[in-house]
Amino acid sequence: MRDYLPVLHGENMSIAEFFQQPAQRRNSVLGAVCFSVSGMPAELEIPCLRVPMRRLDTAEAVCEVWRGSRQMKQGKCGDIHYRHDDGLLFGVIVLSETLFQTDTDKTPLQQATESAYRQIFELLDRENFPYLIRIWNYIADINALSFGLERYQQFNRGRQDAFIAHGRDVAGNAPAACALGYVEGPLTIAFLAGTVAPLNIENPRQISACLYPPQYGPRSPTFSRASLVTLNRAEVLFVSGTASIVGHATLHPHDVAAQTRETLTNIGAVLSEANRHAAQPGFDLAGLSYKVYVRHPADQALIHAELARCVGDSLKAVYLQADVCRQDLLLEIEATGMLASGL
Repeated sequence: MRDYLPVLHGENMSIAEFFQQPAQRRNSVLGAVCFSVSGMPAELEIPCLRVPMRRLDTAEAVCEVWRGSRQMKQGKCGDIHYRHDDGLLFGVIVLSETLFQTDTDKTPLQQATESAYRQIFELLDRENFPYLIRIWNYIADINALSFGLERYQQFNRGRQDAFIAHGRDVAGNAPAACALGYVEGPLTIAFLAGTVAPLNIENPRQISACLYPPQYGPRSPTFSRASLVTLNRAEVLFVSGTASIVGHATLHPHDVAAQTRETLTNIGAVLSEANRHAAQPGFDLAGLSYKVYVRHPADQALIHAELARCVGDSLKAVYLQADVCRQDLLLEIEATGMLASGL
């Protein structure tokens, strides 16, 4: 029986800062996701996922670093590199589609996705971290058509197959998540799991992703709009990748400013739902840290101006060039917030 309430802290650092931090600081790191189009220094023992995406707001590449608070244990399980303390586990997995056959009824991407998620669930069962809190998925050429199906839809097939195979909920209790595209490379996934059950939150302005109609693919996406988890007298909110969708339809397909505003309205609706359940409601747009995925780099300045207008001077955002899961979406925003719970 674990008698420890986990602690979690996220921060953005340059790649140089991440690799040069002193040993004491490095020892508190659960894992990191580094966004860089160039190579990285020699590998650390820390699970560190490299995503080949260009940062748009500055030339300096960035690492999103997640820290725990106690002695870390680490290991490898199949293709997963992971690290954990008593209450939280962070893992990364990278799988090449070339490892999988093309002469089956499942595409290589679908097979890679199913394999990655099966390995994740097997690890969590083995290490007794039952609750998947947040997943970051990065997929090459996400909007392309291959084997008669869009690649994002192939990914959704593989993800849902793994959830079902392991008896995991595909409706109502899925983790927060995002799925973004880059030009080429392997399937790249990072995940955070814990011993404390999160509360998974939906957006009243949107149909739950698990209930999307068949026009969006043979299998629906498997994620919740946000996850709220209490960790040692703090409440942490993970807002999934959010875009200009109301109901299930894309709005403002050719207007990036309007899409930005609609996306923030959706995030605001998620915050309202989170505040209904938080021990001490206080989540707001100004208190979040944002990661903004931008399809067309030329749109970054306009997106930033809209965000700054809506959020205010406290805006904390990183802008990355990425493809979004629908071709008519020009941006996607994910966010994280933390509040003292008062418990």
